[in-house]
Amino acid sequence: MRFRRKDSSATTDEKAATGTTEAGTDDSAAGPFDVSEVDLKGTERVDLGSLLIAPWHGREVRVQVDEKTQAVRSVLVAAPDGAMELRAFAAPRNGDLWSEVRPQIAEDLTRRGGTASEREGRFGTELVCRMPVKRSDGTAAEQPSRVIGYNGARWLLRATLLGKPAVDAEEAKDWEDAFATVVVRRGTHAMPVGDPLPIVLPDSARRLG
Repeated sequence: MRFRRKDSSATTDEKAATGTTEAGTDDSAAGPFDVSEVDLKGTERVDLGSLLIAPWHGREVRVQVDEKTQAVRSVLVAAPDGAMELRAFAAPRNGDLWSEVRPQIAEDLTRRGGTASEREGRFGTELVCRMPVKRSDGTAAEQPSRVIGYNGARWLLRATLLGKPAVDAEEAKDWEDAFATVVVRRGTHAMPVGDPLPIVLPDSARRLG
């Protein structure tokens, strides 16, 4: 398993660069899962603390690192044609945090000059977004994305699909299957609602670049 550390200020084009991992989608039917719902014995997963990710063929697992604090902000699964950013947050026991934060995400995108609309997807209501960006040569472009939210047991798992999976329904199926295999380890300690769950690199991870 190869890990690439990415600065949180990296561009979307950089985030969608190439990579490789193995994949398994045997338990993709009803996930994502809470760690209490799965038997981890004998199962190959990348343990990142709050997120346990099944290896996925043709994709590379990366971490997005805050340049100032050096704290890991999110996990990025990247391939030549797109990427999926994963983040998990503390949520109330019986609440629907995704319904609360979804309008906030849409409002933030609109404030920054983009657009966001809701639609029903495999995991419920999601956001379809478009954001104006500049290419490396300075010309204007538009970056499409899909934001998926899944309410779990005192946690919210959020995925942002970038590149081709954000616009191609057939291409997105494989990425959705991968999202459905993610296991979240919330922990039993008290946390304010909305705080990100900590992502921790394993000691054996190979940190690159």
